[in-house]
Amino acid sequence: MSSITDKSILIIGLGLIGGSIARGLKQANPNQAIAGIDKNTETIALAMNEGVIDQTGELDALCMGSDIVILALPPKTTIETIPHIAACTGPETVVTDVSSVKSAIIESVNKLDQSFAKRFIAGHPIAGSEQSGYEASTDNLFYHRSVIITPQLNNDPGAVSLINALWRQLGSFVLGMDFKHHDTVLAATSHLPHLLAYAAVDVLANQEQSKDIFRYAAGGFADFSRLASSNAKMWADIFTSNSKATLKILDAYVDNLQRMKTFIRQKDHDQLMAVFVEAKQVRDSFLKLHLKNESLLPIELENTQLSVEPGARITGSLRVPGDKSISHRAIILAAIAEGVTQVQGFLEAEDTLHTVAAFRELGVTIIGPENGNLIIFGVGKKGLKAPRFPLYLGNSGTTMRLLVGLLSAQEFPVELIGDESLNDRPMGRVVEPLRSMGAMIETAENDRAPISIKGSPLLGISYDMPIASAQVKSCLLLAGLYAEGKTSITAPAPCRDHTERMLKGFGYPVIVDNSKSQVTVSAGGSLCAFDIDVPADISSAAFFMVAALICPGSTLTLEHVAVNPTRIGIINILNAMGGDIRLINEREVAGEPVADIGVKYKPLVGIEIPRDQIPLAIDEFPAIFIAAAYAKGNTVLRGASELRLKESDRIEAMANGLDILGIDNEVFEDGIRITGGSLDGGYVDSQGDHRIAMAFIIAGLRAKAPVIVANCANIATSFPSFVQVAQAMGIKVTQSLENEH
Repeated sequence: MSSITDKSILIIGLGLIGGSIARGLKQANPNQAIAGIDKNTETIALAMNEGVIDQTGELDALCMGSDIVILALPPKTTIETIPHIAACTGPETVVTDVSSVKSAIIESVNKLDQSFAKRFIAGHPIAGSEQSGYEASTDNLFYHRSVIITPQLNNDPGAVSLINALWRQLGSFVLGMDFKHHDTVLAATSHLPHLLAYAAVDVLANQEQSKDIFRYAAGGFADFSRLASSNAKMWADIFTSNSKATLKILDAYVDNLQRMKTFIRQKDHDQLMAVFVEAKQVRDSFLKLHLKNESLLPIELENTQLSVEPGARITGSLRVPGDKSISHRAIILAAIAEGVTQVQGFLEAEDTLHTVAAFRELGVTIIGPENGNLIIFGVGKKGLKAPRFPLYLGNSGTTMRLLVGLLSAQEFPVELIGDESLNDRPMGRVVEPLRSMGAMIETAENDRAPISIKGSPLLGISYDMPIASAQVKSCLLLAGLYAEGKTSITAPAPCRDHTERMLKGFGYPVIVDNSKSQVTVSAGGSLCAFDIDVPADISSAAFFMVAALICPGSTLTLEHVAVNPTRIGIINILNAMGGDIRLINEREVAGEPVADIGVKYKPLVGIEIPRDQIPLAIDEFPAIFIAAAYAKGNTVLRGASELRLKESDRIEAMANGLDILGIDNEVFEDGIRITGGSLDGGYVDSQGDHRIAMAFIIAGLRAKAPVIVANCANIATSFPSFVQVAQAMGIKVTQSLENEH
């Protein structure tokens, strides 16, 4: 249902927005069937003569014969028109609007028959001009502009997908948002600026010297007041329809004006300067981050550094952010499921947000994340759309490796790119087995990104992984969902099983043979949406486990943590070192084992880390190395060469940092020996690796002097609130830019 090329479209209202929709659709597909209605007969005649619309006529007849009806009218007129549209459209007709006020629109829709509410998909293009009318319309008004759609849970996913496809056809970036949140955000970002422009012009017009004021007004006034040339009726409709949200932000603005008025009256230069500097920085950041193509936006904050003062006692309870691995997979599998999936506890970090952005560009409508909550309107296994530009995945190796598998089986080409670190990480271990399945994949030198994929039919394989890797296994399982025959993956040792657990949650047939560490899937099944509660990430919890174990007097409870048997190597290893870590209130949530974790301070001793625990703790070793640095005696790790292939060479990076802090160590090709002792302070470079950075912050808790950790911006890839959470637990950590020192 999500292709619009063969759909007949009716646009009601051929002003700036409606006319631009018609022009843009015709530009993209000259054969697109478009009908138009407007109260201005001259507009209709002009649109017909230009070939922008193919027909016009009576509303009822056109509605009955249309697959999509677009209400391109002011808000109040839209509300008045909706009951008539509900009565005269067919049972399969999808209806949408373009109003910048959503609550009042949806309220009016929900008063009608639910069969109509199911197929009404509210929308709002964030595009326009101070000019109005059909004459101002263009065929590229929406190109590379955001469009917000605000679907409800009861909306037909196929109808949502169809409206998503319509805006993609116009070159827009489609975002999902809760309709109440939409009205709050737009009141601040769009409605308030328009109100201020109208008010400023009105104030100046009523001054005694108004003629001179306007005669000598500079370009700045013209720029600021441009919005006051917008359609007066439309904006009067908007402010009366969204009065509650507008008044709230207007009150805040008036309060701020009063504060500024006081500064001016008092001639307080410093306060005014502080306000202006902060405002400039915020606006400059906004322009950099949001008014450029996201695919070209690796954030340049490498000079961020963190400093920690020694001395802390970790007590109380803490829930760290959601599990990153589960968050990634929730997006991926919900996107190709049938139906609507609600996700709670989603990790809002850079890596997972890149996964969200990738699937939005693949044609999936996603609402959120808002406070860890997401709503995903699945498009089914065959519903993904060709991306219009390379998918930029930042620093997320998980996203890239899993998407290589999923996208190898699609019927369209795609290119995957990342930041400098991701482009330098090896992808051969997923690319090689995929090629043996028939995938057509081209890579940069040494099987590194960028990765270009040409969709092709796949054949199932039986694959023995040379090393246990959840990313390789998950990649091949995703490809196996589409491959002819069976796809079986066998690991040399247990590794994370989130993908197979979640596939079962989505109702997909999966055969798991734990005795062989083998998983098998076939292409015949489908995924059915179900709700997911993402538990806390044990990888993020690991840093606070170690903090509590090494700081005398500490007693900590980590709440609602994922304790999947394939992820608890950190607990097993730390307890083997003499730690006091217990699982409390064990339970199962959406197929995943969950527990609270109790941790008490206890002196640690060095051990030889069992090889069978390495795959179960592969992401937690930076934290384990810090525990080893405070343990009595030697801790030896062998058989962990995979650590050299992470965001950094984690063996080398940790060894270098431990050297600086005075901890004796010996590096092996596949591991390290760490002799515990007393840590000095010092300046450590995290190599831009989020886990290295957080590990050395924890290391500083009992150091002899402050520890400064450089290159910390990438902490946001997995634990964006780390500094705030650490500070709340009493850790004396501060953030700054390197050039400030």
